[in-house]
Amino acid sequence: MAWSVCINEILTDDELRSILGRLGSDKDKEAFGLVCKKWLYLQSTERKKLAARAGPHMLRKMAARFSRVVELDLSQSVSRSFYPGVTDSDLRVIADGFRCLRVLYLQNCKGFPLLLFFVGITDAGMVEIGRGLSSLQCLDVSYCRKLTDKGLSAVAEGCCHLRSLHLAGCRFVTDKLLHALSKNCHNLEELGLQGCTNITDSGLTALVNGCRRIKFLDINKCSNVGDSGVSSVSKACSSSLKTLKLLDCYRIGDESILSLAKFCKNLETLIVGGCRDISDESLKSLAAACENSLKNLRMDWCLNVSDSSLSCILSQCRNLEALDIGCCEEVTDAAFEGLGTREIESSLKVLKVSNCPKITVAGVGVLLDKCNSLEYLDVRSCPHITKAGCDGAGLQFPACCKVNFAGSLSEPDVLV
Repeated sequence: MAWSVCINEILTDDELRSILGRLGSDKDKEAFGLVCKKWLYLQSTERKKLAARAGPHMLRKMAARFSRVVELDLSQSVSRSFYPGVTDSDLRVIADGFRCLRVLYLQNCKGFPLLLFFVGITDAGMVEIGRGLSSLQCLDVSYCRKLTDKGLSAVAEGCCHLRSLHLAGCRFVTDKLLHALSKNCHNLEELGLQGCTNITDSGLTALVNGCRRIKFLDINKCSNVGDSGVSSVSKACSSSLKTLKLLDCYRIGDESILSLAKFCKNLETLIVGGCRDISDESLKSLAAACENSLKNLRMDWCLNVSDSSLSCILSQCRNLEALDIGCCEEVTDAAFEGLGTREIESSLKVLKVSNCPKITVAGVGVLLDKCNSLEYLDVRSCPHITKAGCDGAGLQFPACCKVNFAGSLSEPDVLV
């Protein structure tokens, strides 16, 4: 007589979870859950990531089913929204139902117009997050425009394990939040403050008094930040800082760059586009200090930059992969002579020289001799560089290289 035995009677839940854990792809894990209700339950409880658009009722069901989720993405599209969007009621459900949550994405949850009001997340929702999600490590509320220091400080106080906080476009944020982060979030590694124009040098100095492990700091378009704030960051976070973004911070000058050169030997990405007071001498110091670490450098519209500093950067920064010198009108072909002094081939992959009127086809030829890894070259609005001119000079671009002569090619997502 044949005996039929159900696998669920032989294997325990822990053993089935072990099998599930060995499945590599999400597709295989979904298939696991289709076997039977028990396997679907186990697959649900072991799921770690969710991306959804759901109101409070559906969120409660999701919280009950996916009890061990650690990453939840409720972000909305910039161009396409849905009614009513994410609201404070949703955040209350999340705070109560997803207790294991460590990562929460809420970008562009800025609300939906309803009569004379905007339905969306406010400080009240942030207070709920701070109250209920003590294990939270990463929060992105970029372009949630109604948020202020009050709600975000509640997050800082309740989520002391926070490592990453992105607040781009949150224009009501002030130095008060940076004081709260300094006091409570000593493990903070990433902070995005793009467009938070109320942030000042005083706030940055207060921030790094308590947060000395910052690896990534984005203060693009923070127009009230100057040399003293950046110098405080470079001193306090000298061993950790790898990415610093200062786009259009017009108060930034040589003092900031010299401070970075003195303290931050591990800097990989620096964006100083639009910082017009930066000169050659400070950039030469930076090139010497970060010759092994610097990979991405954006300094378009740095009008005091000339061939001497660029030649140093190209000859000394051996791991440089992306460089933007657009609108640096004094730069000539001589800037690329630094490549000729290198013993090894350059690792440069992206070069943007748009609106540099003194660079010619001859300079591009020097570049190509040493940059066989080049993937993208932007030469828009360079009157002496045309496709016909390059063809006539017999220039051979690497097979994978896209050359933007007239703005028709999409740009790579670097140096932003």
